[in-house]
Amino acid sequence: MKAIESPNAPAAIGPYSQAVQTGNLIFCSGQLPIDPATGKFPEGGIKEQTRQSLLNISRILEQEGLSLSNVVKTTVLLADISDFAAMNEVYAEMFKAPFPARSAFSVRDLPKGALVEIECIAEK
Repeated sequence: MKAIESPNAPAAIGPYSQAVQTGNLIFCSGQLPIDPATGKFPEGGIKEQTRQSLLNISRILEQEGLSLSNVVKTTVLLADISDFAAMNEVYAEMFKAPFPARSAFSVRDLPKGALVEIECIAEK
């Protein structure tokens, strides 16, 4: 197993790696919508936070020469399931067909009061 860390994405806030590679698969830890330049969430709501979470994933994948087009599976955690449609709008802008498989869940709370957290599996 090889740890993958990007200086262009937020540092892990606990005892975990931003991502790990095993074989041809890369497992990205859940990415909160933290702007690595400010350490804060972007202003706005679910759309801005979704975009930032996906940008963070993209920057981690770039460390290995990959992009969102290499993502085969995502898991989206939402603090409020009523944000699903708005999250989906941004998600559809950031990913292109064939879209990765996806699960989406509503959860009680997310770290730091985030509205969304996204994790993924990518293939190298």
